[in-house]
Amino acid sequence: MKILHTSDWHIGRTFHTHSTLAHLGIVLDALVELVRERGVDAVVVAGDVFDSAMPSKESYALLTGTLRRLKEAGAAVVMTSGNHDSATRLGFQSEWAALAGIHVVTRPEQYLEPITITDEYGPVHFYGIPYLEPVLIRHLHPGVSLKTHEQVLNFAMMRIRDDLAGRGGRSVVLAHCFAAGVAPAAESSDVERDITAGGLDVVPLGVFDGCDYVALGHIHGRATLTERVRYSGAPLHYSFSEVGKPRGAWLVELDAEGLGGTEHSRAEHGAAEHGAAEHGAAEHGAAEESAAGHPAVEWVDLPIPRRLTVLTGELATLLTDETLAHNEGDWVKVVLTDRVRPLDAMRSLQTRFAHCVALEHRPAITLEAGGSTYAERIRAATSDAEIVAGFLSFVRNGVGPSEFESALIAELQTEQGAQEANA
Repeated sequence: MKILHTSDWHIGRTFHTHSTLAHLGIVLDALVELVRERGVDAVVVAGDVFDSAMPSKESYALLTGTLRRLKEAGAAVVMTSGNHDSATRLGFQSEWAALAGIHVVTRPEQYLEPITITDEYGPVHFYGIPYLEPVLIRHLHPGVSLKTHEQVLNFAMMRIRDDLAGRGGRSVVLAHCFAAGVAPAAESSDVERDITAGGLDVVPLGVFDGCDYVALGHIHGRATLTERVRYSGAPLHYSFSEVGKPRGAWLVELDAEGLGGTEHSRAEHGAAEHGAAEHGAAEHGAAEESAAGHPAVEWVDLPIPRRLTVLTGELATLLTDETLAHNEGDWVKVVLTDRVRPLDAMRSLQTRFAHCVALEHRPAITLEAGGSTYAERIRAATSDAEIVAGFLSFVRNGVGPSEFESALIAELQTEQGAQEANA
């Protein structure tokens, strides 16, 4: 059985006030074509389908059209709600959608109702775990301590393993969480909301033992924690903190014994060192092979409608450097290194980089503090012009007024003096 693992679509999210719907539509169209070309049997979406708890009608239209085309391409769909989603809105009419092979798992108790899809080797049970906020579900199990996300997922996985033992067959679990083994600085971005509660809700990998494949969501960069526990990342870039991260999905193939053999898959949940090594291989696009010699898990790239670029340098250089011509169509963030912040820099940059949307001033040269304080230097000034010049030098990294600014200061002082004389 061929399974395409994706997550974190974040339909409706804006990028520095710009809509991403059109670009996401391009990526999801490519995902549908991938399903058709590779003969994918099931597409799993591990949470954060929408970016907002109150999606727009345009967001619903994009989701509806994508699900329809995935079904037409021959795949069943299993998706769960994430911490960005409204479980109620996402799950509206999910019973009717399930009749068409579109399975939307949002209710807290629904993870024990697996979606079973059968191939030539028998059943594959898909257990979708929606994002379970501890404070919202602990009342359902009054005798169980459910204070953290780790406790909630551990409880859910114990019940899933018990259920699977009675059913038999292969299994796939979907979960939306921050799992141990992910390097926060390398993989998380400023898009994901913090669900770690000071680190207490990091979920150990051992929680997911006993399954043939675990499709995780929440982290926007792809990551391989073990051979069978992975993040697919988001299909579209949503932040400049995601620069350089590939966009795509994991194509997972289960044979008669699961992912390269049942005994191996359930014995190994991966030490941290193994997870780091697997992550390194994944970042080079490596595909793990099953015992039969064919790729069991393969990374498949999706198109990037507009690249992200961070440019650093002085304004004049960035506006004239011919080597930056290939970046003119990118989403651009600029880090200006001019000693003094240029006036109207954003508008100047947008004359060349039409999609420049973020600007930061980070001077390459900083003024070293002298022996006297700013207050002492101001007290030593002998005229108003010197006071203004001292202030400008202080706030502009040691650069005093330009010739034009000095003339303007003198003109304003003359006008002020005239007004005071006539008062």
